[in-house]
Amino acid sequence: MQGVCWIEKPLDMPKLLEIKDLRTYFHSDDGIARAVDGVSFNIEAGQTLGIVGESGCGKTVCCLSILRLIQIPPGEIADGQVIFKDMDLLRISEEEMRHIRGNEIAMIFQEPMTSLNPVFTCGDQVIEAVTLHQKVTVEEARRRALEMFKLVNIPDPERRLIEYPHQLSGGLRQRVMIAMALSCHPSLLICDEPTTALDVTIQAQILALLQGLQRELGMAIVIITHDLGVIAEMADRVVVMYAGKVVETGDAVSIFHHPQHPYTIGLQHAIPRMGMKKDRLYQIDGVVPNPLEFPTGCKFHPRCPLADSYCMENEPELKPGKRGSQLACWKMNRFEVEDMFKNL
Repeated sequence: MQGVCWIEKPLDMPKLLEIKDLRTYFHSDDGIARAVDGVSFNIEAGQTLGIVGESGCGKTVCCLSILRLIQIPPGEIADGQVIFKDMDLLRISEEEMRHIRGNEIAMIFQEPMTSLNPVFTCGDQVIEAVTLHQKVTVEEARRRALEMFKLVNIPDPERRLIEYPHQLSGGLRQRVMIAMALSCHPSLLICDEPTTALDVTIQAQILALLQGLQRELGMAIVIITHDLGVIAEMADRVVVMYAGKVVETGDAVSIFHHPQHPYTIGLQHAIPRMGMKKDRLYQIDGVVPNPLEFPTGCKFHPRCPLADSYCMENEPELKPGKRGSQLACWKMNRFEVEDMFKNL
């Protein structure tokens, strides 16, 4: 990723959120779908963590599990811990969770048009979030909403307060969602594909806005995406997920310049770039497996050009790799995995 500048952050920052062996399953007549199957990672205060992977790899379900937004049934958070400020969010009461959700941990969803209520004005929806969590008067909440609209650079904020979501463009709706999420000054902001439905120019504006707000408010950010360009622009650390598991994790510089897992390397080579030797983009053969029918052994082995019979029968665990990264791959000590793409 040429032209991207990473800013080093202090290494002694405290852990804000720690996920330990999280497992979220969905029950159906066809069986149990293991959407998140033993995921562990952490994020420090003020840090940006990027979670990347193809659609269906478990990124969104993982973050919905953090906020306990999984519909039960058919969903079930079967096991694991979500430690936030020394509290296990999976063990506290629903009343305590409501105080955390939207107040200390906020989330921006993928499509603002379906996340905003079409029958309430944009201002009313932010005001409701503030009065619910901050216990202030409606007038004070309205002032907060107006301040937040100004903070996220919504033009003519007084008029936008009384407009409905359908009267706003996609970019403005996304800014309203950001204003709502930040209205209670959360410690952690989770962004689920925050730029997917936006054109390239607006995408850049939204990413710049999130970076500026993070510096101003000091919050941590988890950003979920399948776009490695967004990860390169935003993240300090990266978690690569595949088929409900973490297959590689490390700092952004190591992941982008020295990827080690075949899946991570494949994702990077599928990005259009200058000087390509072939007319067509590289693609990883096959598709993400059905969570009802995950393969035995390494879940990536049906698509991996280096897989052998040992990979098909034995599932790797996350282990230390080079340059401080961790990866789940049997080949990491036997081959230079990067060589399989050297002719691209």
